[in-house]
Amino acid sequence: MHTVEKFTSADLALMPDDNNRYEIIEGELYVSRAPSREHQYACLRICRFLDEWNDQTGLGIALPAPGLIFGDDDDVIPDVIWISRARAATAFDEAGHLIAAPELTVEVLSPGRANEFRDREAKLDLYSRRGVEEYWIVDWILRTVEIYRRNTDQLSLSETLRDGDSIKSPLLPDFACAVSSLFLIPPMRQTQS
Repeated sequence: MHTVEKFTSADLALMPDDNNRYEIIEGELYVSRAPSREHQYACLRICRFLDEWNDQTGLGIALPAPGLIFGDDDDVIPDVIWISRARAATAFDEAGHLIAAPELTVEVLSPGRANEFRDREAKLDLYSRRGVEEYWIVDWILRTVEIYRRNTDQLSLSETLRDGDSIKSPLLPDFACAVSSLFLIPPMRQTQS
């Protein structure tokens, strides 16, 4: 009988510092390369808009790429999270690691089937199981944002937003962000003189 090796948070500490991102979901190791500029730009913009909204309301905290340790076999790095101040009061361990579900997680897709599977299936299931209230999947190639909201015991697709739409959320009163503002404008072609 063949047993599949299950990875733990202790295994992550042994991974090389090689510019890859290592995550564990249900004991399965996921490795992704350093994200592209388009990916990083979308993350930066989302975090900026959430942070500006937080400055006005004082309701929560937005963090880029925090470690999120749900358990020894569920140790991931969402691209952006938002957590209310009330939940944040008990959501971090003594070392400052996030150990409880934030209300909102955001993943910006990276190209490739393995990356899509991780964000669209494995992380969707993880965030559903662990109590995240809302999950945004941002696709900078298609310029869309899929919004998943908790429907009783699981996250379900609520809407898919495109250029021209605005992101709004019942979690974030009066928050609005234009989908088009999350993406880099295609670079202009150089003309030869």
